[in-house]
Amino acid sequence: MDAEYIKAKLKNLPHLPGSYQMKDRNGTIIYVGKAKDLHNRVNQYFTGAHDFKTTKMVSHIEDFDFIVTRTEKEALVLEINLIKKNRPKYNIQFMDDSTYPYIKLTNETYPRLLIARDMKKDKKARYFGPFPDSGAARQTQKLLQSLYPFRRCAHMPDKVCLYYHMGQCLGPCQYDIDPAVYKKMGEQVGKFLNGDKDDVEMVLRKKMQQAAASLQFEQAQQYKDLLSSIARTSNTDQIIEKDSCLNGDVFAWYADKGYIAITGFLVRRGTILAKEWKLHPLYGDAEEEFVNFLIQYYEEHPKVHELILPISMAKETILELADMLAVHIIQPKKSYRKKLIDMCMENAQKQLVLKFQTVEKQEQETEAAVLELERLAKHAMRRVELFDNSHTGGTFTVASCVVYEDGKPLRKDYRLYKLHTTNSDVDSMKEVLYRRYYRLLQESGRLPDGIIVDGGPAQIHAALEILQSLGLDASICIMGLVKDDGHHTRALVDRFGTQAAVDKSSPLFFLLTRMQDEVHRVAITYHRKLRDKAATRSILDEVEGIGPKRKRQLLKAFTNFTGLKAANIEEIAKIVPEEIAKRVYETLHMER
Repeated sequence: MDAEYIKAKLKNLPHLPGSYQMKDRNGTIIYVGKAKDLHNRVNQYFTGAHDFKTTKMVSHIEDFDFIVTRTEKEALVLEINLIKKNRPKYNIQFMDDSTYPYIKLTNETYPRLLIARDMKKDKKARYFGPFPDSGAARQTQKLLQSLYPFRRCAHMPDKVCLYYHMGQCLGPCQYDIDPAVYKKMGEQVGKFLNGDKDDVEMVLRKKMQQAAASLQFEQAQQYKDLLSSIARTSNTDQIIEKDSCLNGDVFAWYADKGYIAITGFLVRRGTILAKEWKLHPLYGDAEEEFVNFLIQYYEEHPKVHELILPISMAKETILELADMLAVHIIQPKKSYRKKLIDMCMENAQKQLVLKFQTVEKQEQETEAAVLELERLAKHAMRRVELFDNSHTGGTFTVASCVVYEDGKPLRKDYRLYKLHTTNSDVDSMKEVLYRRYYRLLQESGRLPDGIIVDGGPAQIHAALEILQSLGLDASICIMGLVKDDGHHTRALVDRFGTQAAVDKSSPLFFLLTRMQDEVHRVAITYHRKLRDKAATRSILDEVEGIGPKRKRQLLKAFTNFTGLKAANIEEIAKIVPEEIAKRVYETLHMER
């Protein structure tokens, strides 16, 4: 985990509702959550004490992503859908494919208002929702049934029931009801569930006032209770608006400061199932870059029924894009599609702003770390080189040199060395330093401001000896890393043995840790590569019929010597002739 990167990103998270996705080093989503406040909730994972499971999960987090929503309830729906889609290892998995409840208005001769979990795309019913839970759905259903007397019974009885006498059913079982009556009620229900409740409230207030004026206080109280129920059930946090027929992709962009952020929502049956996003430098017109992205995206992904794009795009561009992609493109001005576009654009903006803020924070902290390093070294340390060596019992001795400039790695300047000395780490340090700086002097290459060695006084003295022999001891500063019992850097030591403590919470500590980890990684990777190569060469060279070409083919197919040894004759015979495959297998499994 890049602690500094995570720290900078956390500080700049928005204080808005949404869903967050924790990712491991491979970019795989390992946990999905929701939050009323993304900033506060995500920061909680990286502060304070947690239980074993949470601590284990946090240790695997290398990055995180987020999607901003309008309400916490929308975040809840998004969270569930992302869990179902990605199956994160640290989330509780659903035992079935249950979804959120809907209110279903059937398209029958005598319609009914029902609660449904499975939303079907047909003409037999209209669906409203989803609702965050069954309680909210049933509360809304009860209210609507009190206001609109739809049929209650599943099968028509022979006579009217209690609901008829209560005025909550028109009694189609006994009386002929004009279909226009039900049609009008259905329209009113649709308006009500889409947020237009003014007409209903006005009628109920009028009835309440009339009942109170005629001293029918009990009836007036009932109307008052209905008004209160409307206020509760029509809350935007209770009902999550969506278009159940929407199966398409929503894309928008936001450009600023030479960068463009593109965000996309993959919507199926009106529900956001996934998020796509891309951030890259902007070299031309933002709209052209956006169009190019869409063309490339749909070359690798299946096309959808409809593509929803911002209204700001030129009509000519939309027509050309629709013809090129062979998809139906919509630029909504209202409805759920417009809200999705707005949410998409907001997410693109938030992602870009977060990127700028994170980079800015990282640069500030990196600059602070370099300045602190210069203060402790009492010397310019803009360009720093670090060395490390690796060996196995004195064999396959290698060394690595990594270069950092202004606190950032310059990978093109990294160097790897096969060492000839096998006596000690000090001798290895002398050899790699001499070879490095003798060549730089011969080629008039860029010399560093400072050298950091991963060792104590012996390593520093070895480095100083080589620099003095080359006449570089006055121009290059030498510093060593002093470790604590946990092998963590606690101080820097100079050529005179003077130690300067390094605060573990300081930007310098994190910079030194990254440098140390990087030089170790490079050295160990190179050492492992040489060791595997030597082991494979020594064994395969004994096999008749295996030359350089077939050796490369085998290693490419099985990755390394371990993979080759684990393969059977049939698997090896797919790469080389069967007789040779048998010889390879026998040689690899020969007792030595």
